[in-house]
Amino acid sequence: MFKKILIIGCGLIGSSILKNSIKNKLSKNIYVYEKSKKNIKIIKKISRGIKFINNLNKDIEDIDFIIICTPMSEYNSIFSKLNKLLFKNSIITEVGSTKRNLIKFTKNKNLVLSHPIAGSEVSGPEFGNKNLFYNKWCILINKGKRKKIKLVKKFWQKLGSKVILMNEKEHDKIFAITSHLPHLIAYNLIKTAQDFQKIEKRNLIKYSAGGLRDFSRTAASNEVMWRDIFFSNKDNMINTINKFIQNLNLIKKNIKNKKDKQLKSILVNSKKVRKQIIETKQDVSKPDFGRNI
Repeated sequence: MFKKILIIGCGLIGSSILKNSIKNKLSKNIYVYEKSKKNIKIIKKISRGIKFINNLNKDIEDIDFIIICTPMSEYNSIFSKLNKLLFKNSIITEVGSTKRNLIKFTKNKNLVLSHPIAGSEVSGPEFGNKNLFYNKWCILINKGKRKKIKLVKKFWQKLGSKVILMNEKEHDKIFAITSHLPHLIAYNLIKTAQDFQKIEKRNLIKYSAGGLRDFSRTAASNEVMWRDIFFSNKDNMINTINKFIQNLNLIKKNIKNKKDKQLKSILVNSKKVRKQIIETKQDVSKPDFGRNI
């Protein structure tokens, strides 16, 4: 599909793209730019054919597809280097979870903004999975040259993704609710459990039920990545947090005043979302998320 692919940053997402690209033979030559010596050792075991680049300089001018898979806090540094190079026929994409903050980078006419809705609480190339993107959504921001958007769309489809186009404002609002707020709640719930453990001066977490257990998985996600997401989507995060607090106060009021019908109505309506997620094949209907117990 491409003559030369360069993956900048090879953690979970980058290494998963790498493995899938090798599996599907999407390029004759695959290059990796990775600063971590530990990660490089792991990546070398994936395939002997992988080539490593030590610097983002003129040596990469003839690479026709570049995928940036680093935390968004590194984008300024990366683009300041890429923008100095001439990429007349190249395409650049990235995998950041917010988009309005990245529109400034679209001055580079070769850039197509992507967001694969795939990942895990684990990070690092040792967890790379060639099937990570299979049947998962990938959002492309509808800005840039049509021909290049079409090629990036085809690339993600080759990885197994279902691709849809949106504008950056719509994207950030949607994922503030469906992804960013749930992670923030998970972090806060675990902090609350830790606070109560200090107050009670005993190990409460060892009695974790399924609810706390599942929230702890989400809260184990990469802290640098999620700090960047919360900051970059600040306005939407504040709006969704305010709505969450409003609903939390309503539930608190219903519990305090033993409002049976009102509380039950909230609980019953919540089940509808689970049903909707299963119907859209975003999860399985088996109990306990299909885990082997």
